[in-house]
Amino acid sequence: MEYAPILVHRISPAGGRRVVIRIRGVDTVLGVAFSDADLIEFLRRIDIPGPDELVLGDSEVIAWQGGQPHRYE
Repeated sequence: MEYAPILVHRISPAGGRRVVIRIRGVDTVLGVAFSDADLIEFLRRIDIPGPDELVLGDSEVIAWQGGQPHRYE
């Protein structure tokens, strides 16, 4: 499966971060993550290989927008 950058948007005022993936030039919203476990689950559901390593290993495939990575509030 070809995949491209995953964007984790800045923290919303209500908490959580919107997660978007771009595949073949199309942005798809995966959901709102409130933890790394949520982000891992979103990636697992779309069959991204090794989602734990991508999220917890600070992969360059994931772009964290605004604020510190792995923070959701």
